[in-house]
Parts: sequence; C-alpha cells; structure tokens
Amino acid sequence: MAELITLAFAAFITENVILSQFLGICPFLGVSKKRSSAMGMGFAVLFVTLLSSIVTWSMYRFVLVALELQYLRTIVFILVIAALVQMVELVIKKISPALYKALGIYLPLITTNCAVLGVALLNIDKNHNFGQMLVYSTFIALGFMFVMYIFSMMREKMEFSPIPNAFKGIPIALVVAAILAMIFARFGGIV
Repeated sequence: MAELITLAFAAFITENVILSQFLGICPFLGVSKKRSSAMGMGFAVLFVTLLSSIVTWSMYRFVLVALELQYLRTIVFILVIAALVQMVELVIKKISPALYKALGIYLPLITTNCAVLGVALLNIDKNHNFGQMLVYSTFIALGFMFVMYIFSMMREKMEFSPIPNAFKGIPIALVVAAILAMIFARFGGIV
C-alpha cells in the first residue's frame, strides 16, 4: 500500500506531466484562460488518460506481446487514443454544448496530446502491473487537472493586473508556468 501512495504522490507532484515532463503544453496554454474550460479539459484528459491507459496496457500485455508485435505499440496506442477522444468529443457535445464550444479545437487535440500518449508509454516502460497502472494514470491526470486549475486561476487574476505590454499574454503565462515548475520541483526530494 505504501508503494501505491508513493507512486500516487510522485505522479501527482514530482512527475507532474505538465511541470516536470513538459507534456500537454498546448492545452495548458490554450485552455487555461478560464477556470471552467480548464476544469472541463482536465476532466476530459482524466477520462481519456484513464480509459486509454487501461486499453493500451491490456492491448500491449495480451495482444502485442503475445504476437511479438511490441514495436507497433506507439501506432496502436495513438489509434486507441484517437478513438477514445472521438467518443469523449461526441459525449461532451451531447451533454454540454457550452463546454464543447469553450474547449474548441483543443478537445480534438487531446488525440495528439503528448501527455495522454506519454502516460500510456510510461506505464509500459516502467513495467507497471494493473494496479500500479491505474494509480499512476489516475494521479498523473489529476495532477494535470490540478495544475490546469491553479494556472487558470492565476491567468484570470493576470487579466486585471498591471502587466507591461511586452509581457502580456503568453510571455507572462510562461513566466508563471516556470515559477510553478520550480515550486513543484522542490517536492522532488520528498519521495
């Protein structure tokens, strides 16, 4: 049990997919202007990451390894993720058209989101068993959502802050992201 708690903490904080692995930067910068869209993207990434990790882990273990086709894992993983994203896109469009509109182009971009593919590949590279894969995938995605929410709160505050023109928009967002990355990196010695 202690091993799973350590794995969860590491996935959430020290191996944060955005701030330490620098994966998923496109939606991080693109959708983080409002808390509602950041949380919507966070939940979509959580769902897709968890579901795709289960499917890709199972496909790798029971199909690709059995057929000695491990070299096809990246292609197979991308196809699985693309199919799952299409499913999520249809569900969000049906359930919440406002969220669908707010996410815009960034929702289909989850298909090419390096964070989702990275988690699927890391589960295989780290040789996680099923339980470890579930914990790691869940907490990586929760860490993504947590950072998106914190960053969106900061960006909402920055809209009304006196920022020099040269730093407005993406430049100040990158400065704030760098500061957040340094803060999260300080937790590395705990695990």
